[in-house]
Amino acid sequence: MTVQGPTDVALRGLIGGDELVAKHSAVNERGALRLDPIHGIEFRATRPVPHEDGHVTEVARASWDMVGGPIVQVHITTTMPGRIRAWGLHQRSTDRLFVVSGLVKIAVFDGRRDSPTCGRVNEFTVSEKNPGLLVIPPNLYHGWKNIGTEEAVIINMPTSQYNYEGPDALDLSWDSEAASRIVPYRF
Repeated sequence: MTVQGPTDVALRGLIGGDELVAKHSAVNERGALRLDPIHGIEFRATRPVPHEDGHVTEVARASWDMVGGPIVQVHITTTMPGRIRAWGLHQRSTDRLFVVSGLVKIAVFDGRRDSPTCGRVNEFTVSEKNPGLLVIPPNLYHGWKNIGTEEAVIINMPTSQYNYEGPDALDLSWDSEAASRIVPYRF
């Protein structure tokens, strides 16, 4: 069976039919993400495991190769519903993000000119019901939007400690003219 696009005869007679976009599944038939990952990005889906008192969900383990070394700092950041926290970039540190609660859409843009995936965008929708550890290496623009109705709580376990005198943190405001020119993604 061939799926036809919005130019299908039946849609031509529908008000707004030429504006409809065919839906694409985020996962394949085995439940794996349909994602062409940016070079260096890693995502490990985890799952809440039920027990008689509640659930337990692994956040990170030293035995996971993707963790990439010791955990030297852990911090929690929160984002209110509808708010956007983007675009951030670290030149030396890798972020290791885990959404504890809330529904968050995380986007990553590869602006590294020498990268085999330069220009690519990855998007991850994560929550406590769809958890996973997202590892974002240096020099990738990244940010998120809380698309849920409650405050989102995100754990970050960066590979280097925060330097109060010289933070490894560069920002590009998501709603700036520069961001709309540089990052081909809109929340």
